[in-house]
Amino acid sequence: MSKNKNNKPVWSSRISKDTSYIFQKVGSSLRIDRRLFKEDLKGSIVHVEMLYKQKIISLSIKNKIVWGLNRIFNEINRKKFFFNEKNEDIHMSIEKRLFEIIGEDAGYIHTARSRNDQVLTDFKLWLRDSTKEIIKELNLTMQIIVKNAEKNINTIMPGFTHLKNAQPISFAHYILAYMEMFGRDKKRFKNNLENLMENPLGVAALSGTSFNIDRNYTTKKLKFNKPTNNSIDTISDRDFALDFLYSVSVCSIHISRFSEEFIIWNSDAFKLITLNDKIVTGSSIMPQKKNPDPLEFLRGKTGNAFGNLFSMLTILKGLPLSYFKDLQDDKELVFNSFDQLKYSLQILREILKNFIVNKKRMLELAESGYITSTDLADYIVKEMNYPFRKAYQITAKIVNLAEKKNKRLDELTFEEKLQACAVLFDIIEGSPICLITRREDKRLPKNRRGKNPWLAYDVPKSGEMIQRSRIRTTTLPSKEILLMECSNMFYRGVV
Repeated sequence: MSKNKNNKPVWSSRISKDTSYIFQKVGSSLRIDRRLFKEDLKGSIVHVEMLYKQKIISLSIKNKIVWGLNRIFNEINRKKFFFNEKNEDIHMSIEKRLFEIIGEDAGYIHTARSRNDQVLTDFKLWLRDSTKEIIKELNLTMQIIVKNAEKNINTIMPGFTHLKNAQPISFAHYILAYMEMFGRDKKRFKNNLENLMENPLGVAALSGTSFNIDRNYTTKKLKFNKPTNNSIDTISDRDFALDFLYSVSVCSIHISRFSEEFIIWNSDAFKLITLNDKIVTGSSIMPQKKNPDPLEFLRGKTGNAFGNLFSMLTILKGLPLSYFKDLQDDKELVFNSFDQLKYSLQILREILKNFIVNKKRMLELAESGYITSTDLADYIVKEMNYPFRKAYQITAKIVNLAEKKNKRLDELTFEEKLQACAVLFDIIEGSPICLITRREDKRLPKNRRGKNPWLAYDVPKSGEMIQRSRIRTTTLPSKEILLMECSNMFYRGVV
């Protein structure tokens, strides 16, 4: 590539000495923003076309610049473009190369444009496409979640609170919870697109330009919805970057929660799932180990997402209007978060394709811990017309009885069920059955003693008389009938 007298910093006519080497290294963003080359070339072509349309430059100059920019595009695509760190960023790199290709006419490319609005336009164009790419990744992930749910509708497992068995659920119900989380993430990214649809091109450094430009033309060509309203705000605005970083952070939280849960479930203590050998690693010293490294990787990347968000927040805190060099780091933070989330979603999909649900173990765990107790309490409320808190207390006593005997509720014997019913009706364990009437029960107030007798139970051990207040009868039922009646409360599926 030939040298060109204009292949110097644009400010060289004002600043006489070369920038120090160390500041060149620190101030250069070319390593980061070179991935914006497509957006920069596209924005520059549209800008030049607008300049010609507004008769600010001639047709020949426009055509020459567009030809040169297309040539640069091909060079970069074919990896034949030389990225010189001295050019500071991708925008200057392209401009300097354009001087080498077409000569002095390249200088017209910066007419009515600052790097401030140029960078913002490129950044928004890139982030708009990247946001759509993340939405696509989320859609693919959600599809695999649905497939896992469809295969496990009838897979019974315990639902947990505090990592303790709580209530029975299906695995489909569980995994569809993440469907909802990623659905909200998708909505957040879609909402972010709205702020990315305002065109910053044309606001120049901060207060616009004296040239008769047409911002509506560039808005239409670059597929924005409208030009930005306030030029000062446009230059200083990084809300769209914050929105993206926040959305990435929330999505990363959901991925991390999933990862943590699968790490626990894959542990030797739980054994609810088994990871395929494709997504585990071994130990350098313990031959038996199969470690869930990809899940731990996903969990760890969440910290990076948080760090990028808080870095951007800290940069913007207390920053006056409008542009400062502090803002140069915005792209690196966003690029990093984008890359990490995209890879994380791809890894997550690989995990979702390569694990086995241990159905037998899930059912076994679901049958422990008395997880149908809430159903029993609800049953008592509906059938006995008890207040829920009373039904709760009664159920707790029944669970205590089963726990004491080291049995599930459905494993209680015929006699044990009677005992449980005795607890249900406030009867002391081991009491025989007999019939009394309200008139015979001297403990009742006179105004409550009626003609209708009530079933009651005599407890010889304590000498107490306990009343059963739900069933009224005038005849003494046999013990067998009463036992049957009590045991019917313990039908399968409820207890």
